[in-house]
Amino acid sequence: MLTGKDKRALRALGNRLKAEIWIGKDGISEGTIQALKNSFNTKELVKIKLQENCPLSRQEVAGILCRRTGAELVQILGNTLLLYHPFPEEDS
Repeated sequence: MLTGKDKRALRALGNRLKAEIWIGKDGISEGTIQALKNSFNTKELVKIKLQENCPLSRQEVAGILCRRTGAELVQILGNTLLLYHPFPEEDS
């Protein structure tokens, strides 16, 4: 669970990111979920952009993506979502 201080730091990092995942008129497909999971394999922080013709609300999209990927919502700003999923901790 992210604290307010953690979210603030992640939002600052997210300002420099470009959207990697775009969600349009088809909504969330299995391909979208898989693309997001692939992004989380290389990055902990992913920016998602909702196009104007997306049939779902921002909150619905955030909820679905967080449930399906295990990510945490950092921010919803306009039509942009910022999700965080930490890398798994390696055993030393």
